Amino acid sequence: MTRRAVRVAERWLFAPAPAERLAVLRVLVGGYCLCFLVVRFPGFLRAARLPERQFEPVGVLAWLPARVSTGVFVGVMLVAIAAGAAFVAGWRWRLSGPAFALLFLVVTTYRFSWGHVLHTEHLATLHLLVVGLSAAASRGHSPHSRFGWPVRVMALLTVTTYVVAGVAKLRNGGADWLVGDVLRNQVAYDNLRKELLGDLHSPLGGWIVGYAWVFVPLAILTVLVEVAAPVALIGGRVRTVWVALAWLFHVGITALMAIVFPYHLLGIAYAPLFRCERLWRRRSDPADGERGVPALADRLEDRAGRDAVARP
Repeated sequence: MTRRAVRVAERWLFAPAPAERLAVLRVLVGGYCLCFLVVRFPGFLRAARLPERQFEPVGVLAWLPARVSTGVFVGVMLVAIAAGAAFVAGWRWRLSGPAFALLFLVVTTYRFSWGHVLHTEHLATLHLLVVGLSAAASRGHSPHSRFGWPVRVMALLTVTTYVVAGVAKLRNGGADWLVGDVLRNQVAYDNLRKELLGDLHSPLGGWIVGYAWVFVPLAILTVLVEVAAPVALIGGRVRTVWVALAWLFHVGITALMAIVFPYHLLGIAYAPLFRCERLWRRRSDPADGERGVPALADRLEDRAGRDAVARP
């Protein structure tokens, strides 16, 4: 049984996929991370100028003995942005792919080493690392496993982040979470703290905490969506329903707590779960001989998936 499970998992992970699917993910994930650096550049710069006593290196920079000069940090940021543009375009991929993924990890980690860790960007960073270390700039190739495994690893990362969050809620909140008390207190505390500090908060969240019964179904649905995330790997309608619920979950967080998960709300976090190459392909004239290529790629992938389940 163990060997059979390993073979099934292996066939699923290495099932062939079209090169365009990985290329579309390169543009989506890389474009998001590039825009993130450009938009957040002023905030990153302000953080880099804070007093050194606030600098506590974390993650891959935990070894750093002290802050770097502002000039050095700005230089690294500019190099990262240039690498990001090359990443999205697929230019000099063997260099720009790994370079942008690693530079993004470094500059965001450096920013978070000043006392403000944004967990909302962790999934985007992990996806970027997978894409940057894969053959995501190849086009016009037949479906192959080298284009399939990075997409499936990204899908696994997406669902795993939800499962980890759901398990953490149950471990830390227990039964109190399922009856809505923990969620209600969290919404109340977050909005009150933001209001006292003059930060952006949710008037809706502050108003709805007066109705305790509302948080019971919200809390239960939240845990179910997170813990049941692996069902999205089944595909089809099951996947689509789960993605819709997960997306609405983030809409609810935005509405009740003014906490935005842009990577998820834009749908990029869920793109590896779909055949996103359809965003890339255009309708071809039957006379050009290319009409059957997308359908053939899909049939090959479906066949590989069926074989993974059917073979002993």
